[in-house]
Amino acid sequence: MTDPSRPVTGYPATPYAQPNGGHPYSSYPTYTQRQGPYSNAYAARATFIRRFVGAMIALFVIVGCIMLVIWLVLRPKVPDFRLDSLSLTNFNVSSSSQSLSGTWSVGFSVYNPNKKLSIRYEEVVSSIFYRNGFISETRVQPFAQGRKDRNFVNATLSAVNSFVDASVVRAIEVDRGRGTVSFNVKVLARVQFRNGGWRLRRRLLRVLCRGVAVSVSSNSGSGKLAGGSRGCQVGV
Repeated sequence: MTDPSRPVTGYPATPYAQPNGGHPYSSYPTYTQRQGPYSNAYAARATFIRRFVGAMIALFVIVGCIMLVIWLVLRPKVPDFRLDSLSLTNFNVSSSSQSLSGTWSVGFSVYNPNKKLSIRYEEVVSSIFYRNGFISETRVQPFAQGRKDRNFVNATLSAVNSFVDASVVRAIEVDRGRGTVSFNVKVLARVQFRNGGWRLRRRLLRVLCRGVAVSVSSNSGSGKLAGGSRGCQVGV
């Protein structure tokens, strides 16, 4: 028998009835209802970000298409470099101190093959190597080149008792005994192609004149270019 004076514990089997047959918890606001203003702000911010990203992508595509059209119309070509002369004076290599001295006077002819573009050469640096061993470098005065123009550029490089590896000394002495010593001459320059008010972005021009042979006898400290003028590899 159930004691009627004992307090009731536990949950009712069914919720208490509400007036007018309503649900007992319907009067409480849901999570979505409470977060409504924040959801709207988040949606607006997400829409703005999507539109901004889409606009930036469209802008980049348009600018890229314009630059491509300009590039195809103007068709820029790299200049042609030729090494016309190279004279060597005061050349001396010492195996005891592993040192090298000498003065190289190099002459280039530079031709602009473009019909619609002039070229501006900036930050021009010329350097000389024996095989992969660096010897010397020098800065060359910047210059401008018109359409279909040819310019002559000179560079003087010198080394005074510069340290070189023993293997380089031995190789130079062997070549010198044969009558010719070959050097690699490089040129690096910042170039800009121009057409009136149009100026394309600056590019790094790389020039390599490989295996430039200089006639040098074993008892002489001077020599000249052997084999005449030669073309150089040019790339950007």
